[in-house]
Amino acid sequence: MTYTVLARRYRSRDFDEVVGQEMIARTLRGAIQANRVAHAYLFCGTRGVGKTSMARIFAKALNGGSAEVDAQIMQGRDTDVIEIDAASNTGVDNVRELISNAAYRPLRGKYKIYIIDEVHMLSTAAFNALLKIMEEPPEHVKFILCTTESHKVPATIQSRCQRFDFRNIPTSRIAEHLRQVLAGEKITADAELVHMVARLGNGSMRDALSLLDRLIAGGEKHLTLKLLEDLLGLPDAELIGGLIDAISAGDAGKALNRADDLLSRGISLDTLLDSISSRFRDLMVIAACGPQTPLVDLSDQSRQSEAQRATRFDAAGLTHMIALCENAQRGVKSSASPRSLLDALIVRLAMTERIAEVTAVLAAAGREETAAKKR
Repeated sequence: MTYTVLARRYRSRDFDEVVGQEMIARTLRGAIQANRVAHAYLFCGTRGVGKTSMARIFAKALNGGSAEVDAQIMQGRDTDVIEIDAASNTGVDNVRELISNAAYRPLRGKYKIYIIDEVHMLSTAAFNALLKIMEEPPEHVKFILCTTESHKVPATIQSRCQRFDFRNIPTSRIAEHLRQVLAGEKITADAELVHMVARLGNGSMRDALSLLDRLIAGGEKHLTLKLLEDLLGLPDAELIGGLIDAISAGDAGKALNRADDLLSRGISLDTLLDSISSRFRDLMVIAACGPQTPLVDLSDQSRQSEAQRATRFDAAGLTHMIALCENAQRGVKSSASPRSLLDALIVRLAMTERIAEVTAVLAAAGREETAAKKR
């Protein structure tokens, strides 16, 4: 049998199954119940946040009834719910064909529904043609336009749609859904692994599920964080923690050895710098906002250890360290000696507190000297 990816098999099938966009689902369901369904909708948001799934669910709620029709709609194959990929149908002729077909009434449903994905890819002429039918559409026609770049959709089109902005899905909600998927696949996984996969999804459920698919493809019945790190070439989280501990202790030699250990495992300079900067960012937020801040996406176990680590720094010092990492990242890309820049950064990070103390002493001495001259 042909394998179906997780993102398709575990796709939301009705409003109750929607993850992360519950308010939009509630509003659309309420519009149907109150008989206040508009003729056109615009779904905006980044990839993998549920725009097309919501469009199909909405279309099914409007036109569905039998199990066969519902299944056809959710698979994008229904005769009355026509899905158009604007990325490959950008021309005015494609829209003119749509307009001519829209005149015919639906075959078995109440409405003829057009779902136009990546609508911002239409040409100017195509948008102008689409505008004509959207101004005065037949009563049996509904439009659901989906886009990842709403600023490219003309204002004349947007003004004729009810707009819904799909937000990035919180890491905690993605992780919760991933656990359900793993249970359905009869696969176990470390809590840290699930949380990291959810975090790497960057708000996209589809991206997180695609990454989980890659992990499962290895045939392991229990997924670990090390498996993810090996798959993506990510630095070992514990080794990064050890590097940061050496920096917090002001031990430049130990910090250099930890960095060298990470590089010897095949981690690129850019990935290492990005990982260090990301960890400093989490520590900075925890130092400024407290251990329970929702601004940091961490599992309970990691949050506890990072909260302890954050006590060794102050927020101001961490902002300076993040700036140093950013400068090093820019320099590494154009330097003939990138390793030297990395080593210099590591030493400077380890000596930051010491440099700050010396600077404070010199500043105090300068103030005393100035006061003495005034006397």
